[in-house]
Amino acid sequence: MAGEPNGGQDLDRLAATVERLRREAERTRRAADDRALLELAKGILVERLRCGPVQAAEQLATLAAKAGVTRLEIAADVVNEVARDRVGEAGEAAPEVSVRLRVAESAVLGARDTQTVAAALLEHALAPLGATAVAVWAAEPGGALALAGYAGFATEEARRWRHMPPGVVTPAGRALTERRTIWHADAGLPAIGRHVAGGRVTVPMLSGGRVQGVLEICWPHTLPPHPPRIERQVEALAELCAHTLDAPFAPLAPAAAGLTELVDLADALPDPALVLQAHLDARGELADFRVRHVNARITAGDGLLLEAYPLVSGALLLEAYPRAAGGMFAQLEQVHATGESFRAERMALGLSTTGVADVSITRHGDSVLLVWREHDEDGRLAGLLEHAQRLGRIGGFEENTVTGQITWNAQLYSLYGLSPGDQPVPLERLRDHAHPDDEIAIGRFLRTVLHHRRFAATAFRLTRRDGVARHMRVVAEPVFGPDGRLMAVRGAYQDISSQHWTEVALAVTRDQLAHTEQESAARSRLALQLQQAIMPPSHGTMESFGLHIAVRYRPAQKEHLVGGDWYDAVALPSRRVLLSVGDVAGHGVEAATGMVILRNALRGLATTGAGPAQLMAWLNMVAHHLTDRMTATAVCALYDPPTRMLRWARAGHLPPILLREGDGAELPMVKGPLLGAFTDARYEEGRLQLRAEDTLLMYTDGLIERRDHNLRHAQDRLLAIARRAASTLDHRLDDLLTHCNSDTDDDTCLIGVHLS
Repeated sequence: MAGEPNGGQDLDRLAATVERLRREAERTRRAADDRALLELAKGILVERLRCGPVQAAEQLATLAAKAGVTRLEIAADVVNEVARDRVGEAGEAAPEVSVRLRVAESAVLGARDTQTVAAALLEHALAPLGATAVAVWAAEPGGALALAGYAGFATEEARRWRHMPPGVVTPAGRALTERRTIWHADAGLPAIGRHVAGGRVTVPMLSGGRVQGVLEICWPHTLPPHPPRIERQVEALAELCAHTLDAPFAPLAPAAAGLTELVDLADALPDPALVLQAHLDARGELADFRVRHVNARITAGDGLLLEAYPLVSGALLLEAYPRAAGGMFAQLEQVHATGESFRAERMALGLSTTGVADVSITRHGDSVLLVWREHDEDGRLAGLLEHAQRLGRIGGFEENTVTGQITWNAQLYSLYGLSPGDQPVPLERLRDHAHPDDEIAIGRFLRTVLHHRRFAATAFRLTRRDGVARHMRVVAEPVFGPDGRLMAVRGAYQDISSQHWTEVALAVTRDQLAHTEQESAARSRLALQLQQAIMPPSHGTMESFGLHIAVRYRPAQKEHLVGGDWYDAVALPSRRVLLSVGDVAGHGVEAATGMVILRNALRGLATTGAGPAQLMAWLNMVAHHLTDRMTATAVCALYDPPTRMLRWARAGHLPPILLREGDGAELPMVKGPLLGAFTDARYEEGRLQLRAEDTLLMYTDGLIERRDHNLRHAQDRLLAIARRAASTLDHRLDDLLTHCNSDTDDDTCLIGVHLS
């Protein structure tokens, strides 16, 4: 007990010592916070005033003396003002956001390298938001990305992603190319840490209108809807990182990319060239480009409208040439921001005298080099001549699909027997100047060039208006702009009359084909001749009882695929009009023979006065009993002129199409099985009251069949083409044959009926 007083004194002294140490630690912590706040305020002034640290400290002292407060209070005001600028309402609604930003900014500004920057961001600003990893990407020339710093990822994972080449679609690459903040779900894109499911955000780090890099933040879970204050906080952190990357990690320009060397490079080019530098507004965003140099081609008066807008060094591009505010300025902005070069042919360019030029834009350090080559009238004519010579070739042409202008050279006028003052013949109207027997080949040629937009060639017989006939060969190819749009169709005509007759003479002396080939060719010819003997003219028209009827038949391109498609349009003794199309299954002589039987049988049965449903039932019996188990599809219609009533039935065939008042639709799908499939098949009958100016289309499936699409898709495509405006019924049918993109090489029958 005697030792208790001393023991109590020891405890008191120990408690006092602990309390003193706690107060000293608290003072040390506050002093450290005060120093960090002062350093943060100085860093902000260095950034905003573009001054050194000593001048920033003097500025703080001056402001404190004028306001009659301490330097610490002034520093707090400066930091709070910046926090309000960067997170807006978030600073007022959530004070912890401002505190977190201040702490993070202090840590980032004090970091030695970008790796430390990433660690500081994750620790002080992102971990409280639930993020588990961060990557800081530095932009490199050409649109590539380099991993400058990371935190939260394994070292081996970061090593695999140290460089991301241009063109690879990743979350960070998208933010660089699109220059916007993107919140990603787990969409399956390749990315650093991709094996960890969750959400991520990629933010471009902009500085002075250039993307210095991309800040990528990852969460271990799917991101819920985020409030605007979180978006503003993330963007503020990206802006902070942009300043840390600006000096040490910005893509270094080669020695030849300095302004002096770049000026020398521009002067050495044979084409007009401008050296441009970004002009920023008060907020530090790109507003225009200032011209730093114009090369000798421009100062000499080539390629620029100097009389209207003199462009000199120091001028702003948009002030001198407002027309550049279109697509060209957007491309300049993209190249300046990302460093990815841009090149295009036949691009609209406001700086050009002709408005069209080949353009090249590249970034060199902080500067952008714009080079273009004119597409003037002489150049276009020289290109036409070179193109015609490359194809061998006598007469060249170009049809501008944007303006509709057609350009012919003098030789082509001579080939057509026209004078240079006459109107050129559009490629689409080539049928009107060709021999009727060549219409099928010309139709395939036009469909390949104008619809499929591919190179094509064909031979045909040109019928000139002076009565002279020539054997011609025409070749054509589409020309596309940088956006993939069809700009023009170019090609050439060649007179091959002498070559044709030489080939005819040589063909007479050729050896006969082998026996098997002769037999096969004979069967194909027999089928084709049988088909042609029974079918009416494929380009004929008929006027009957107020109806204008036009028909088209397109045989299979390969003779051995000659099939059993048929069509018929005939006025009956009952003063009704019979319209029918059908398709016998199979190819060759058997199919052609079956077509003859069914078509003639239907004509004979129609004279009885029976309706379409009854005619289909009788025709089914013919197919089932009087042939060798033949199957076929067909559609049959009877038109009564006094009442304008159309009655129709179908046997497994596609329904007709009615075009009325600018719209088009298929007739109702009345029931009816294939011909020859069942002994006692029953067929429904449909009725349609026609009106003046109605158009009815009946066709076989060879018009629309494709191997890569189902039949419904092909029918919808046919309806879209049929709804197009057409000057005449014949032009409408020609348009359908040209643009309906079937690829099965089957026979095609098409009937068009227009009610006057």
